[in-house]
Amino acid sequence: MEGVVKPQDSSNTQTCMRANSPRLLRWALPIRPSCSKIVTSIPSFAESQHQHRSWAGSFAARAPHAAPQKVRGFSSSARRRFMLDGDSTIYALSTAPGRAAIAVVRVSGPACSSIYSALCPGKPLPKPRFATLRTLYDPSYPPSSNTILDAGALVLYFPGPKTVTGEDVLELHVHGGPAIIKAVLNAIAFTSQTDAVVRYAEPGEFTRRAFMNDRLGLPQIEALGDTLSADTEQQRRLAVRGASDALLKRYEAWRQTLLYARGELEALIDFSEDQHFDESTEELVASVAGQVRSLVVQIGFHVQNASKGELLRNGIRVALLGAPNAGKSSLLNRVVGKEAAIVSTEEGTTRDIVDVGVDIGGWYCKLGDMAGIRAEASVSGKVVIGAVEKEGIRRARERALESDVVVVVVSLEHDGSDVRLCVEPEVLDAVNDCVEAGKCLVVAVNKCDKLPAEDWGASLPPTLVERVHELFPAVSADRVFAISCNDAQRAALSVSNRQKRVQPDPGNIQTFLRGLISTFEQIASPLGADGDEHGSYDKSYWEDSLGVTHRQSSNLQKCLDHLHDFLSQTTTNDSEHSIPVPNHASAFADLDVDIVTAAEHLRFAADMLTKITGKGESGDVEDVLGVVFEK
Repeated sequence: MEGVVKPQDSSNTQTCMRANSPRLLRWALPIRPSCSKIVTSIPSFAESQHQHRSWAGSFAARAPHAAPQKVRGFSSSARRRFMLDGDSTIYALSTAPGRAAIAVVRVSGPACSSIYSALCPGKPLPKPRFATLRTLYDPSYPPSSNTILDAGALVLYFPGPKTVTGEDVLELHVHGGPAIIKAVLNAIAFTSQTDAVVRYAEPGEFTRRAFMNDRLGLPQIEALGDTLSADTEQQRRLAVRGASDALLKRYEAWRQTLLYARGELEALIDFSEDQHFDESTEELVASVAGQVRSLVVQIGFHVQNASKGELLRNGIRVALLGAPNAGKSSLLNRVVGKEAAIVSTEEGTTRDIVDVGVDIGGWYCKLGDMAGIRAEASVSGKVVIGAVEKEGIRRARERALESDVVVVVVSLEHDGSDVRLCVEPEVLDAVNDCVEAGKCLVVAVNKCDKLPAEDWGASLPPTLVERVHELFPAVSADRVFAISCNDAQRAALSVSNRQKRVQPDPGNIQTFLRGLISTFEQIASPLGADGDEHGSYDKSYWEDSLGVTHRQSSNLQKCLDHLHDFLSQTTTNDSEHSIPVPNHASAFADLDVDIVTAAEHLRFAADMLTKITGKGESGDVEDVLGVVFEK
């Protein structure tokens, strides 16, 4: 029938379209979109994907030695390996190795029921998702009291596909003695002598099967690693956000947006000469460019929030910057609760950087004590510091510029009968360098116990507040704290000696830590959460973007680059409106190359999103055809 694409011709058409640019759609599809028979003869995207999966699965079953085919949107060598090994059953110890009260052995694959029958002869398969107490026997011998592996094991059976791997899963909760674990694993390996392929799982293979069977997406798998390595409350919350499928669905929605945008442009390219569109060419291109601009804003926020999420995932780097004997090491010891750094009245005690990881109110921090910054020579020109301390000062400046938060520790010193704020000029120079680098600054005024009792409280006297503001104008008043490490140490000693505690917050150390936590919340707050002028998204939408990993962020940045290239092709330099594209075919032909290139930029951008999720391809012919014929 004229104008109908036959099934046997579809493979050739797909090959031609993949091997050539979208401009060649015109000769690859010698049909008119106005023909109503086309719509009924070509399946929709969902139908075509379903047929493609069914065909590929049956083909693999009949001819496992044949070339790999795309199944469920995957086209990598991992898909081929999974198809060839899909009938095997894997098992492994799911809990940590070693002696424990309980150990969990997990089995996944079609041979779960036969493995259960071998270990528990004569017992029916447990009710799905219900724990059942069973006695496990050695399958190499007839069941008897001498062949018992574990007399009290809990057995759970999960029939697929709604399981963690998408396959039948059997879990054996046995006693955690090393001998019992080894005996149970050897017993499962013995069942491999049957017709079924049973083998020990490779590292990460359970997760890989969950991914191949669409039970977990790549963003969720990355969050699973964060879940297992989370040490603090903020890391746990970040991992929980990423464990949901919110980011996966978001990336797929963005990919679909680019797919439809690209389909509109390709329909414009191939059918503009003989097909009437409801919109003019200029309006259609402007509409696509508007969608892309909106997407650029969202992806840009996600890229920026990814760096904030790294603060939660890898820890916030905090540097203690100040002059010798200002109290940096004492403050470090009070925060971490142990003598992590040497404290001495001798100047230059700390030479190298002392980094200590600490959990501050659920935030993981890398607190760094550094060498005190002071002048290299006196007024007379005499050298007062050695080469080692000089190198320590250089490292201290460098560490401050690499940190996320810089705590400037200054001290109060007696000047006769008065108490003055002691700040070295070299410290001010280092602080100014941090201000120019855009670092977040916090000022801790130490040795406030030298103030009169009436002036020593939760905050500094007004005169000292003004002086701090003159020296550090870039630091807001809510980030200036009065502390006394001496009072805090004396209180700690009195508690250890079982004496009555005098103050609820000795030395204002807890007040300082609460202010530090408030600073962490400010620098790690996701962009867009305080008010999104580009869309109606709530705060949780942007909080989920904190879970964007470094791999996802790098691909999102590449996606942004391609989208910017697209906008440069379709918009003017001095306005946000689309370029004036003529609406007649003869004039449009002159700008055809630009539009084709712009469509390719959309394809490249969608490919970057595909690398994040591991599913689908922006260049799938079925996807593009579905959009073209819908338009």
